[in-house]
Amino acid sequence: MSVSDKTAIVTGAGSTRGIGRATAHALAAAGWNIAILDLDEPNAKDAAHEVAERHRVQAVGVGCDVTDETSVENALAALDDAVPPVGALVNNAGITSPTRFLDVTDQEWDRIFAVNVRGAYNITRRVAPGMAERGFGRVVFLSSVSAERGGGVFGGVAYSAAKAAQLGFARALARELGPNGVTVNAVAPGLIGTDITGGALEGERKSELLAGTPVGRVGTVDDVADLITYLCRKESGYITGATYDVNGGSHIH
Repeated sequence: MSVSDKTAIVTGAGSTRGIGRATAHALAAAGWNIAILDLDEPNAKDAAHEVAERHRVQAVGVGCDVTDETSVENALAALDDAVPPVGALVNNAGITSPTRFLDVTDQEWDRIFAVNVRGAYNITRRVAPGMAERGFGRVVFLSSVSAERGGGVFGGVAYSAAKAAQLGFARALARELGPNGVTVNAVAPGLIGTDITGGALEGERKSELLAGTPVGRVGTVDDVADLITYLCRKESGYITGATYDVNGGSHIH
């Protein structure tokens, strides 16, 4: 069974320096056709063009707000005639927030959960039935080390709680969809060099974090993308309900 007749959806993959775009490239290099869904449609289309040019696979970029059910349905409808059936879904779209719990507003709490949890639900709920029906699927959630160690890297309580919700989501879904040939796993990155932290992890703060990281460096987007691609292989069908840490040893448990 080849993946060349299947499509991998990567949400939030428009950012040029993000884990999502690196994952789209890694999956394409492994033979997957790619669908990039991102709030920023020009960036999604640019990323898809870049992937198609570099890897000679089918790739399409679609504007999509994962928090909005209609937007998700429209985006998935656009994929129907453009690319092969969906075989993998990488729930990468997410937002972070360093706000302390005693300072967080109701609106910010809801926004963090809307993107990280409801967004993952909105698209997974619509993609999973087709995977189950076809007897093959790979779903990967982008959680965070913050979910496991209780924040302390960049995200505050809202972010840690939302990313922990993804872990429970993935584990329970793995039990339910396993009999249908669909695996569901989570990846929990630590300190990775992306734009999401907005330069907040530089200088002394960065030095502090690296001092507690055995491998002594910041992770790269490729470190995470390679693991996600491994989990999406057809040969990885006996791995499900697991959480994989990519943190350089900063959190060992």
